[in-house]
Amino acid sequence: MAKFVMVVQSQAKPGREAEYHRWYDREHLPDILAIPGVTAGRRFDATPVMIGEPGLACLAIFEIEADDPAEVMAEMGRRASAGAMSVTDSLDAAATRLWFYREHEPVG
Repeated sequence: MAKFVMVVQSQAKPGREAEYHRWYDREHLPDILAIPGVTAGRRFDATPVMIGEPGLACLAIFEIEADDPAEVMAEMGRRASAGAMSVTDSLDAAATRLWFYREHEPVG
């Protein structure tokens, strides 16, 4: 089984930051952590110290153990479609970005 991180940049709609953070901390984070293969998750807030273009205001990093990260994405989709994961309209969904990175295996 391979190890991955799922990196998610997101942000609240303007003026709805408190609602967004409450939803993410109390509902969304536990929903994602309940998906098989997701072993840990943490959230971060952006700082003004950076190189390059700024990212979105919020970052979440989830640790994944799976043969294929697409399985985790498919399960998230199934649960969302079935209403088993909560959704909030305080999330700026159009701005959200999600990437998977496979743990690097050192070269010989």
